Amino acid sequence: MATKLAPACRSIALPAPLPLDSGQALDRVKIAYETYGELAADRGNAILVCHALTGDQHLASPHPITGKPGWWDRMVGPGKPIDTNRFHVICANVIGSCMGSTGPASLASDGKPYGMRFPVITIRDMVRAQIALLDALGIARLHAVVGGSMGGMQVLSLAANFPDRVERVLAIATTARHSAQNIAFHEVGRQAIMADPNWQAGDYYSTETSPDAGLAVARMAAHITYLSETGLTEKFGRRLQERDEKGFGFDADFQIESYLRYQGLTFTSRFDANSYLYITRAMDYFDLAEEHGGKLADAFAASRARFFLVSFDTDWLYPTAESRSVVHALNAAGAPVSFLELSAPFGHDSFLLDVPALDRVIRGFLEQ
Repeated sequence: MATKLAPACRSIALPAPLPLDSGQALDRVKIAYETYGELAADRGNAILVCHALTGDQHLASPHPITGKPGWWDRMVGPGKPIDTNRFHVICANVIGSCMGSTGPASLASDGKPYGMRFPVITIRDMVRAQIALLDALGIARLHAVVGGSMGGMQVLSLAANFPDRVERVLAIATTARHSAQNIAFHEVGRQAIMADPNWQAGDYYSTETSPDAGLAVARMAAHITYLSETGLTEKFGRRLQERDEKGFGFDADFQIESYLRYQGLTFTSRFDANSYLYITRAMDYFDLAEEHGGKLADAFAASRARFFLVSFDTDWLYPTAESRSVVHALNAAGAPVSFLELSAPFGHDSFLLDVPALDRVIRGFLEQ
């Protein structure tokens, strides 16, 4: 099989079809998830952490395919900012993904992988699935919902569409709608995948090949947007890769070229190309104001949660102005909201990296 099959993991099957924004319904939905820390007797200490585009449910445990630490291992655990001595932390793989939740690689009712027969999904559909998971776990109201990037989109969507389910909302390095520039970057990635002859119109699961070359290029293009110019210059500059002179060819002469090729190659070992298509499309469709009559403040009119938005000064993918627009909408809706722009050299990926100030503000907000 060419697909990257998810290993056995903790999951539940939803008892009913999942309604989708497209008007379709998804049958036999499985949600893969992980939990950390004990659930209190009153079930009042649960925190839902939502992952970004290429993340998964393994936020604080080793990844079963790569063996690397969880993607937010530095943030979640005993004594850490999201303290599992105090909180019960849940992280679910979004629908459309490839780490155990129902997605394009999953089997349809005819016993064959969905491929491109999988319905187009939205961020709100992902959140509906997470709410269904919480229902199955018997958790009526979250202490908090937390997420960065696409995870932040889910956070805002949950707060807007299920306002009675959460007390605290922490959205990091995110936006209330995808910009034209971000849609453009995603389209470059999708076209790279679909131009790979091994994509085979998405029906590659029963073959010995998969569109790894196209997926690697998509990852390379996206990865550039996660970094800052300052960070790239400091880390790589124009330094050559293991050579003293230019090669006058098209091998990876520069360190940055070698780095991007490595990022693309390693990504193909753990992610499905069709999932990349579907999840990026869901992000591009995201427009919280549009979902609520065209006015962003109306999205939060029913919320009684406390909000905290965090941005980074070097993030040009979801710059501070995007967070400020959400803050203004929350103010207009009368919602209690705090906002902080942090200084970090890492660009958009700052929320995943070592920024001690982020640790402090997350801990403080969750423990208030």
